[in-house]
Amino acid sequence: MGKLSRKVFSFPEQVDDAAARTVATGVLLLSLVASFTGQLWLTIPLTYGFIARVLAGPRLSPLALFATRVAAPRLHRLHRLTPGPPKRFAQAIGAAFTTASLCCWLAGEPTAAKVLLVVLAVPAALEAGLGYCVGCRLFALGMRLGIVPEAACLACADLWGPKGEARRHRLAP
Repeated sequence: MGKLSRKVFSFPEQVDDAAARTVATGVLLLSLVASFTGQLWLTIPLTYGFIARVLAGPRLSPLALFATRVAAPRLHRLHRLTPGPPKRFAQAIGAAFTTASLCCWLAGEPTAAKVLLVVLAVPAALEAGLGYCVGCRLFALGMRLGIVPEAACLACADLWGPKGEARRHRLAP
């Protein structure tokens, strides 16, 4: 993979919490509008946005570009950097839900598509309103259970106190 493609198709090591919450607000609004108005074509930009964010962080997602370049700089009180890998995992979960919703809609199952979007709206609302990232918690649980290797997120290894700190130093190059 060339330098340019590595630069474009990478995810940031740290994510601005204000930007993540702004993206979650957009996802919440789009998913609820699509569900309750029957405008299921909105699953197309939702799905694209999640896949783009998984592959390239905010670089290819219009919603994430708005969040990082316009909204987050104006939300000073929410500005806090968080580890990137759990946020990427959360975006992958969103990509799975929106892709499934899109497939249901295309297969002529609008009710199933709407249900998936409403389910997606719950973690989006938690992230947008409270800064609680469900996907991040699942990522942390995966690390704790040994499903996700600690090397996937060295910054996350200290989430569990001194033992995590010791593990992080052992894994550092």
